[in-house]
This record gives sequence, C-alpha cells and structure tokens, in this order.
Amino acid sequence: MGTQEVLENALQLKPQDRLVLVDLLLESVDRPDPTIDDIWLEEAQRRLVAYRAGKMKTISMEELFGA
Repeated sequence: MGTQEVLENALQLKPQDRLVLVDLLLESVDRPDPTIDDIWLEEAQRRLVAYRAGKMKTISMEELFGA
C-alpha cells in the first residue's frame, strides 16, 4: 500500500479518528532521546546550582515577557 492510498483511506475516517491517527504518526517519529534528556537534566541542575550560589544573573518574568 502506497502513501497516496493510505492518505485516501485516512481522509475517509471521521475527523476525531484522523486526529488520533495524526497523533500516533507524530508519536512514532518524535520519540524522546534519553541521551538528550540526560544532557538537559545535567544543564538544568548546573543552572540551578549557579542560581542558588548567586552566580547567575536572572530577570523577572515581567521583563522577559515585556509585561
């Protein structure tokens, strides 16, 4: 079954079923990478330590979002 045939079949589904299909397809190609997750965890911990030690300049949420 080719891509075009799959698409034609998918377009015959109810809208809610198409949304489920889209979610499942996206999930199948957007899997988390544990290595990247570990790198981000280390970075977040490093930043938290620097913040608590007063070594990191911070800005308020209002400044950040211009409120």
